[in-house]
Amino acid sequence: MPMPLWWGQINKRVFNPRALRGDRWQVIHHVGRTSGAAYRTPLEAFRVDDGFVFTLVYGSRSDWVQNVLAAGAARLEIDGDLVDLTDPELITADEAFELLPPDTKRPPKLLKIDEFLTMRTVTGDA
Repeated sequence: MPMPLWWGQINKRVFNPRALRGDRWQVIHHVGRTSGAAYRTPLEAFRVDDGFVFTLVYGSRSDWVQNVLAAGAARLEIDGDLVDLTDPELITADEAFELLPPDTKRPPKLLKIDEFLTMRTVTGDA
């Protein structure tokens, strides 16, 4: 079980606005599945061969993950660029670490993070 969703709600209102002002985190741009509102969520993204892997600290039930899964696409702000992403897919920690470089640090076991999300980068050929 990942971190509780109630902590994510606190994080969303208190810490995320600060994180969005800095440049330490990547930012996923997504659209609310019911509101249609545009959202930005700071997170950690790892580059892989054809896209990115995201650690789901609050699990797949968090709002941003549900929004991305519903839309089937998102944009990632990384290193000053906006990258279009598609084909979101939930994967296990074991699957994620097969895709990531061997020296990638795993989340602390205490957090019990067992879900990750992959998304492919949209290329000009698509």
